[in-house]
Amino acid sequence: MKNLKVAFYVTGGIAVYKSVNLMRELIKRGAEVKVAMTTSATEFVTPLTFQVLSKHAVHIDTFSEEDPQYVQHIHLADWADIAIVAPATANTIAKLANGIGDNFVTSALMATTSPIFLVPAMNEHMLEHPATQQNIRTLKSRKAYVMEPDTGFLAEGYSGKGRFPESEMIIEELEGYLLAYKGERPLKGKKIVVTAGGTKERIDPVRFISNDSSGKMGHALADAAWKKGAEVTLITASTLPTRKQIKRVQVDSAKEMYNHVNESFETLDVLIMAAAVSDYAPLNQEEHKMKKKNNVTIELQKNPDILKEMGQKKVNQFLVGFAAETENIEAYALKKLKEKHADLIVANDVGKKDRGFNTNDNEVTIYSNVDQPVTISLTKKDEIAENIIDIVIDRTE
Repeated sequence: MKNLKVAFYVTGGIAVYKSVNLMRELIKRGAEVKVAMTTSATEFVTPLTFQVLSKHAVHIDTFSEEDPQYVQHIHLADWADIAIVAPATANTIAKLANGIGDNFVTSALMATTSPIFLVPAMNEHMLEHPATQQNIRTLKSRKAYVMEPDTGFLAEGYSGKGRFPESEMIIEELEGYLLAYKGERPLKGKKIVVTAGGTKERIDPVRFISNDSSGKMGHALADAAWKKGAEVTLITASTLPTRKQIKRVQVDSAKEMYNHVNESFETLDVLIMAAAVSDYAPLNQEEHKMKKKNNVTIELQKNPDILKEMGQKKVNQFLVGFAAETENIEAYALKKLKEKHADLIVANDVGKKDRGFNTNDNEVTIYSNVDQPVTISLTKKDEIAENIIDIVIDRTE
């Protein structure tokens, strides 16, 4: 959303107070936001709030033309890369569907040729009224994007559909809409499976063997692949959140992860094994909590090597593996590349405290069987994920 020009239209519902936070989130992500409000909206939150936070004057009156160079509602419509209506009331939706421009907001939207993204918020009965539903269908048929309202506790004191979604949900859906609109989705039609997190191998109901992996790298890769248009399945042992457009499969053990990867392998295009899979698991899992003893011996058995087994099965699939090492990183990475029949190995030093496991940053070197190694210097895992996905795109085109 960096440098995205957003015309932010606020209409008169109780959810106006939530639209302040949504506007702030857009600005935090680099968008420039100019606000217009209906008179009704100003009854809930003052224009000054939006003005101070957006650093732009707020438009309300169609006939208040302070700058004689421009017709303000036309100028705002022409300036914007996208129009966001949040909240979009039943009244404003009805006016837009029927071509009524009787205030600054509806007049500007009537003149808008850029994409329009609406976030309806109203009482459940108003939302479900046949007229409102017909108006929404009309707007969708004209290529406006109408987000589904949330379900939850309404201002009227009972639960129902029509609630203004949380800002993060709106931002996620908006990102997907913008990417699809711009056509920047080179992985469209591709099925990608990403694994993430450190697997847990149970000793008893309350104890397990695991590692320090947070799953941040795998989750960032899933997100980056989705942004490029892929149909993404994330098989994760982490508790980190995921956007709703990504299919999430929650697992604990290496065996569970193996089963899900193996089940989907034939139909996928790319497998990215970013998970820190435990090499060993207890041979026997105790049914009840083990009692304290002076000495305990736990016999381990080797877990399936998911990447290696998929490498032996692959036909046209593209395989990306990870090598988390503390020494001889290049030698181990090249060995893994060959032995696992992988197409890429992403290697990193997990012996340093400022990178790798359970941090937001990393530094990696990407090894390939056809290209020279590529090193990505210490940076955010989100940026590294984007670089890795770009390399996958180059290699699979």
